[in-house]
Amino acid sequence: MTAASIVQTRDLVETVVASFVAGVGVTAIYSAAIWGGARFVDLNRSGRPLAAGFAAALGIAALVGTAAAVTIGIVVMTHK
Repeated sequence: MTAASIVQTRDLVETVVASFVAGVGVTAIYSAAIWGGARFVDLNRSGRPLAAGFAAALGIAALVGTAAAVTIGIVVMTHK
């Protein structure tokens, strides 16, 4: 019996790639949320309400994206 017949290499590679993409993607989206919140505070204190509003909108959209990614991950895990 060879290792190739025990381990499904294709499935293993797909899992590693999906985990890497999800990990880096969710981290990047969440960091955009933090950046948007920080820029909102800075721009709001500087008296630039329009730019602060755009930064807040980016932060909120990134938080929604993070929550959606986490929710999708939980749904996928519970259905397998």
